[in-house]
Amino acid sequence: MTGVPTSADAFAPEQSSQTMTDREGREREVSARRVPFSEDRPDAAEIRRWLEDVPDPEIPAVSVIDLGIVRDVLWRGDELVIAVTPTYSGCPATAVIALDIENALRARGIEHVRIETRLAPPWTTDWISAEGRAKLKAFGIAPPSMACAGAMMTPLECPHCGSAHTERVSQFGSTPCKAQHRCLDCLEPFDHFKRF
Repeated sequence: MTGVPTSADAFAPEQSSQTMTDREGREREVSARRVPFSEDRPDAAEIRRWLEDVPDPEIPAVSVIDLGIVRDVLWRGDELVIAVTPTYSGCPATAVIALDIENALRARGIEHVRIETRLAPPWTTDWISAEGRAKLKAFGIAPPSMACAGAMMTPLECPHCGSAHTERVSQFGSTPCKAQHRCLDCLEPFDHFKRF
């Protein structure tokens, strides 16, 4: 062999090995395939921008990015992996969200997509973006309060008129993550996205 790569070698993925620890704490050697970087492959930031167009199926005013449920975007070889944390482990929209994300990425030309569900750490309403909170309010849903250690709960503000003169009508709203409220000034009913 002359040391000059053949055309087959130029396109072969580079193989390497590394030591990893398994669940029982034992070290083992694994083979890792390194795929050459592709100039035309979108980066994580661009993919997140694409996912801003994927609405939550239960609250279409906010995207999966606004809700903070997209936890990771990464390439593993030629496969795009999206890690999603559902708002709660029994959320009925989880399968629909995964399918909507996959369809949106395939429409953008991504052929190999895998959606991973991550339950830990559990989702919290603190992961909803400021833009997502504003969209909820504009949609007529009172956004959840932010966590504040030792702070007293402030009165819930009506998303329609801004009044703090409100009352809870029911602990359960149109979806399990919302409660039904009513404004005592403008008399409009509204949902409140519960704090988790």
